[in-house]
Amino acid sequence: MEYYFLIDEDQMLKAILFDFNGVIINDEAIHQELINEILLAENLRPDAAEYQQFCLGRSDYACFQDVLSCRGRLVSTEYLEKLINQKAQTYRQRIETLKTVPIYQGLEEFLKQIQARGLQIGLVTGSVVSEVQFILNKAEIADYFQVIVGGDEIKGSKPQPDGYLLAVERFNQLDVNLQLQPSDCLVIEDTPAGIEAAKRAGMQVVGIANTYPFHFMQRLSNWAIDYFWELELERVESVLK
Repeated sequence: MEYYFLIDEDQMLKAILFDFNGVIINDEAIHQELINEILLAENLRPDAAEYQQFCLGRSDYACFQDVLSCRGRLVSTEYLEKLINQKAQTYRQRIETLKTVPIYQGLEEFLKQIQARGLQIGLVTGSVVSEVQFILNKAEIADYFQVIVGGDEIKGSKPQPDGYLLAVERFNQLDVNLQLQPSDCLVIEDTPAGIEAAKRAGMQVVGIANTYPFHFMQRLSNWAIDYFWELELERVESVLK
């Protein structure tokens, strides 16, 4: 593993921001299944290539809008919100049937390490906030996250940088002395859309190979890892200061 960080003189690691699906929780297969079910109910045949192109790493709103548009269907905002709410309800029911929440191995220990170093912890996702909070509470890790930005709170889905920029704004609202800048943030992402969003926000990105292969993450991100325990915070801090 090698670092590929491009550092400016004022850069300092102050916060680590996580994506959610595919980074914190291993639930991409559940999301794909639920979206396929909704498409079938709309008399549309699911397409794996479309899911990868329009849905991975993006908000449900953007996913449904682009998939339906690709199929020649233009629907109202209200109709899209109905589909999103339907999926969110079914997702929660599906998670409730699981014996354990499929959180990625090593996550909580990694969160403890970040917290012990006095770094801020945030989460930026295309999922709706209520869905995220439900999972974090169920997995008993909600208290680690000071800031959560959901796909239902922003207009631009990843790869737009809106979510990450809003996270910085919220951290600074919580602590006016923090003076957090995008360049002070390290992002952990698993998809091309998420990596691009973080980079467009002016942040360094770790690509974790949960959804795409390691070599693919290595090409796109500043640094690539297979597992959380491979990310050496002490070394990252020595680079970002």
